[in-house]
Amino acid sequence: MTTSSCRATIRLVNGLMNVRLQSSLKIMLLTAVFVIITSAAQAQVRDRYEPLRQRMVDDAIVSEGVTDPRVIQAMRTVPRHEFMLRDTRNLAYYDQAVEIGFKQTISPPFIVAYMTEVLEPQPEDRVLEIGTGSGYQAAVLSGLVKDVYTIEIVEPLGKRAAATLARLNYDNVHCKVGDGYQGWPEHAPFDKIIVTCSPESVPQPLVDQLKEGGKMIIPLGERYQQVFHLLEKKDGKLVQQKLLPTLFVPMTGKMEELREKQPDPLRPQIVNGGFELDENEDGEADHWHYQRRTTLVEDAFAGKRAVLFENHEPGRFSQMLQAVAVDGKKIRRLRVSWAMKSERIVEGRSSSELPRIAVYFYNAQRVPIDRVIIGPWRTDEPEWKHQFEIITVPTAAQEAIFQVGLGGATGKLWFDEIHVQAIQ
Repeated sequence: MTTSSCRATIRLVNGLMNVRLQSSLKIMLLTAVFVIITSAAQAQVRDRYEPLRQRMVDDAIVSEGVTDPRVIQAMRTVPRHEFMLRDTRNLAYYDQAVEIGFKQTISPPFIVAYMTEVLEPQPEDRVLEIGTGSGYQAAVLSGLVKDVYTIEIVEPLGKRAAATLARLNYDNVHCKVGDGYQGWPEHAPFDKIIVTCSPESVPQPLVDQLKEGGKMIIPLGERYQQVFHLLEKKDGKLVQQKLLPTLFVPMTGKMEELREKQPDPLRPQIVNGGFELDENEDGEADHWHYQRRTTLVEDAFAGKRAVLFENHEPGRFSQMLQAVAVDGKKIRRLRVSWAMKSERIVEGRSSSELPRIAVYFYNAQRVPIDRVIIGPWRTDEPEWKHQFEIITVPTAAQEAIFQVGLGGATGKLWFDEIHVQAIQ
């Protein structure tokens, strides 16, 4: 509401208070005015986020390859800020994961759109979601399918998500607090299943509850080494297709008891730092997730391959990420080494958008606690150069995410032989 509208409304309320009417009628009129004011105020807040949401969809979803018009429209419509904590709503329309409490995160918008598109949701589908989290993924699916059944193992998070979904009138989303490993047999079979937490293997109850011909998308793997798998049930068996590397919080409950491999926080290491592995032969390095404008090239410092980051639009991501476990109470320093060269580097939209290695540290609750920037590099390095740097690990750190790339700059950047070694 504008300032003049607010003043006019206040005058109307004052006038109603002075008019001689029956108490019940006066209460009804005042209630109606209050509803109008509240609705207008809520609309104003939504409008404030509208341009940000549209730009996010254009820059982080459409330009990154999502093409399904129904999915794109859902991403343009669902208010992501409503599913976030108040003190992080300023990050709602950035393409990044953001903590929502209880060691959980809301997934980056691209990942939500990507998983949704891969499932090929149809208007008559009944979808099971494992890992309600904030409720955002369920809200996106809500307008695309008949019913969404979603399960969250963390009770206060599940209740909060259910309340948010109800408040925003996502009436075809049905919420439950429980162990997603068991699925929701009372409402099976499901046309589609989407898993937004990572087990080491596919839970058998979910296989049993997937309809013949149905599809499931699930991130499988170890704590920091996961890959999306698209599964389709044919003749009672699953046909699997490996997709992109990714990073999700682990599936807990029964699956955590069955987990066989755990990362060693005393021996943090980068996997495939030499970029020799490309199992899918798709030109992208295995074990690195959220790759943007990267290509494997046969111009290496060592071995056969290196990774090339190339960007021509200032401010756009050209990067890759990998997470490692690290115990800050016992590991106080890390030796980070790499080889690089660069060509035609120009800073992005600001002087801080330059090639770099950024290391983000998180505590046991997955709350960000520190960031270390290696670099940035402002000048070209036409020949391969091997370097290293010692960085300090915060005492509370339990996890680190390495972000490597152009950092919003334009030009070409080659990296090879990225390694991390703990200094006891």
